[in-house]
Amino acid sequence: MASGSKKAIYAAIGGNLAIAVTKFIAATFTGSSAMLSEGFHSLVDTGNGGLLLLGTHRSKKPPDEVHPFGHGKELYFWTLIVAVLIFGVGGGISAYEGITHILHPSPLEDPTWNYLVLGLAVFFEGISFTVAFREFQKAKGDQGIWQAIRTSKDPTTFTVVFEDSAAMLGLMFAFLGVFLGHRLKNPYLDGAASIAIGITLATVAVLLIYESKGLLIGEGADPQTLNSIRALVEADASVEQVLRALTMYFGPHTVLLALEIEFHKGLSAADLESAVDRLEKAIRNQYSDIKHVFIEAESLAIHRNEATNSY
Repeated sequence: MASGSKKAIYAAIGGNLAIAVTKFIAATFTGSSAMLSEGFHSLVDTGNGGLLLLGTHRSKKPPDEVHPFGHGKELYFWTLIVAVLIFGVGGGISAYEGITHILHPSPLEDPTWNYLVLGLAVFFEGISFTVAFREFQKAKGDQGIWQAIRTSKDPTTFTVVFEDSAAMLGLMFAFLGVFLGHRLKNPYLDGAASIAIGITLATVAVLLIYESKGLLIGEGADPQTLNSIRALVEADASVEQVLRALTMYFGPHTVLLALEIEFHKGLSAADLESAVDRLEKAIRNQYSDIKHVFIEAESLAIHRNEATNSY
């Protein structure tokens, strides 16, 4: 993971921990259901940041006999766990708390504590969101936001952006629930705000689960990159054509590339070996994320004799 991604996670952990403590204090003094839900939300977000750091650390373990391509997908696994926790713990508890408050309403006490905490929360969440979004902007380049999320192979930054976006929306719902509930003397609005927070968290979690699933199953490089690799290989004087080019990400910066290449006829075994070495070096020089290259080499003469050399 880039240092920028870690920076975003550390900012999120620090902000969420401070906010969670103040929200729970406010909920204790005021009895606000929405504020209690927001406290659980921030607590879950704090733990999620720790899980992302754990996934980052474990994904850097070197390859071994059981995991010959490394442990890069650990990051994708822990991102999925984070998404499930947001859905189940954050969204579920918030919705449950809201429903309970609607079924058994209690009048709100002095909301001053809530307003103070919400103001502090907006400040800290704003800092965390700004740091995460800046790092995401650097990573996405000229792509649109949704396109960058779809094509990104490092889920850490956009996960923090999603969490912080949900947090900002949650704070807005919490403020409306407390303000309207107190002004209109209607405690049901506080519970409704808690349910809205739960729905927001569940929606964000579903998006993260969907993206994590694709990465865990095994996504390949984008079509532009594959076409560029094909052009690079076919530019070699020994190559007739690239028959197949397959890729898979084993981590944000670990890619496996398998090529089936048809070489020109008349090449000797030594010529084929030299061409394969040359192509591997050219590919690795241009694409630093491609760590594993497997080339199945076929010359026209060998193909006609139904024999294949693999390197």
